Amino acid sequence: MTCPFCGHRQDRVIDSRESKEGDVIRRRRECLKCERRFTTYERSDEIPYMVIKRDGRREKFDRQKVLEGLLKACEKRPVAMAKLAELVDEVESKLADSAEREVSTTAIGEFLMKRLRTLDKIAYVRFASVYRDFQDVEAFLTELKDLLQRRG
Repeated sequence: MTCPFCGHRQDRVIDSRESKEGDVIRRRRECLKCERRFTTYERSDEIPYMVIKRDGRREKFDRQKVLEGLLKACEKRPVAMAKLAELVDEVESKLADSAEREVSTTAIGEFLMKRLRTLDKIAYVRFASVYRDFQDVEAFLTELKDLLQRRG
């Protein structure tokens, strides 16, 4: 950290404190050259991950929205809440590991369906029916037939 008084680039941290919200760390520093003290604030990179909707709109990634969709698909199914939270964590990890700050809802949906297919077949079909927007019984049956063929 550069000293705001003399421009020297070496200091020592005297005190560190988190803000009440936990999103900022306040550090008291002392310059090793002029011995004057100054305060710095550190916060994590807040550039949000954006999802690109089918209609082209962009919105901030919302972990809760993904979890709610999974909860609806798994309603009255023997799928542990911890497993669903783990799935959402995996989506967030994929976003964090990606160099891109934008991802399509299609990519997220396909990833979730792939994981749901191995977790619970009924939850998978429910999620797919909403995600793929089945318009008739034929589309639903086609998905079921595909699921049965992959099983065998």
